[in-house]
Amino acid sequence: MVTAPTISTLAELRASGHVHRGVKTEIRQNLLARLRAGEETLPGIVGFEDTVVPEMERALLAGHDVVLLGERGQGKTRLIRTLVGLLDEWTPIVAGSEINDHPYAPVSAYAKHLAADLGDELPIEWKHRSDRFGEKLATPDTSVGDLIGDIDPIKVAEGRTLGDPETVHYGLVPRTNRGIFAINELPDLAERIQVALLNVLEERDIQVRGYQLRLPLDLLLVASANPEDYTNRGRIITPLKDRFGAEVRTHYPLDLDTEMLLIAQEAAVLWDADTDHAAPLVPTHLIEVVARYTRAVRDAPQVDQRSGVSARFAIAALETVAASAVRRAAITGEPAAVARVVDLPTVVAASRGKVEFDDADQGREFEVLAHLLRRAVADTYRARLAGLDLRPLQEKFGGGMLVESGELVSADKLLAQVGALPGLAELMERLEPSGAAEGPAAVGMAAACLEFALEGLHLNKRLAKESSGDKSVYGQ
Repeated sequence: MVTAPTISTLAELRASGHVHRGVKTEIRQNLLARLRAGEETLPGIVGFEDTVVPEMERALLAGHDVVLLGERGQGKTRLIRTLVGLLDEWTPIVAGSEINDHPYAPVSAYAKHLAADLGDELPIEWKHRSDRFGEKLATPDTSVGDLIGDIDPIKVAEGRTLGDPETVHYGLVPRTNRGIFAINELPDLAERIQVALLNVLEERDIQVRGYQLRLPLDLLLVASANPEDYTNRGRIITPLKDRFGAEVRTHYPLDLDTEMLLIAQEAAVLWDADTDHAAPLVPTHLIEVVARYTRAVRDAPQVDQRSGVSARFAIAALETVAASAVRRAAITGEPAAVARVVDLPTVVAASRGKVEFDDADQGREFEVLAHLLRRAVADTYRARLAGLDLRPLQEKFGGGMLVESGELVSADKLLAQVGALPGLAELMERLEPSGAAEGPAAVGMAAACLEFALEGLHLNKRLAKESSGDKSVYGQ
């Protein structure tokens, strides 16, 4: 973070040549600068580059307040928070102002009085853009006081009259003046609260306890909503819907590669390593399995399509797989925690509560999810290993070899049961084309690739498999 400017008075601010811009103008000009420079306008947003991002850019250039419509877990909140990066890094405010009054154009009674008394010596503070963002999750118990403001009884008790604007305790919206305010799940706001927001959007003023404060608020208002709530339940009053200049639809990742990229970016699997172990490693072929599994659940007829399947479903699944590998490494003493196929079933129990099933399939959740996970493994096997000659591996089983695997079977023990395997390098190259792991993780990666091949052969009915508890035995 760049250090805040040292300018501390109105006179110094004017001498610096500072220009006052409204927040929407500020965002528009900074957005245009990024577009002209060929930079990412909303960095970190995955899968929306050709769909949502252009729509959002047009809305911001037009100076519109925006409603983001999308099912749960489509990245609406992440997108909203990214908009903060389009604000100036630092902006001046009147020192002590509760609503971020600009020194050139104060609007609160406090700032106006201070400016009148001090003139060019008006004290200035600098606010970072990260502090110019306000957010509220709409709930049925949200009050006008929460969002707009209310009378402060302490200020009244100090001797001020109820008609004095300085008796007001400002709510979240005016406190985000000259910034971005976000309301998540807008339809859940009671209608009387929506009316208060309508005043902000329509007149840019606020009303508290029967008297009107003419505060020309300067802010960008962004809301999120579920399409079903927004269009079917009718819980957003029509005048308020009309005041949002743009409606932008979000979506789940459109293809497998984007799904994988999103999961890898968002999953917290790179936690700090302790002194004995490196951070867990999840091979890319397992990330693909999780991505295929997520997309299969999202499309499954047994799942309630109205509720959707959040991206958090996949993220939590990958984190669970990594945690399973870490647990095994801690118990068996493996020097590196590398996830394997044996860690995948743990996601079924962990993710069951994240999916809404149709009434007819209640009670079959575990069965359905386990089937979809096996299908995801089989599809990944065919996609990555199609045409690869695995006969050397199968021939080992022809001689009566059995291979035991399980949650607590270490990588070196798994490899030792198979012994030298011609073609292992090619198998690893097909499964991990970006390169094999190095150092202590190399053994774990070899075991992960081998076990994936065993599971793929089993799912394609070319190997038998018997499971008991947390152990499985592959054989002819």
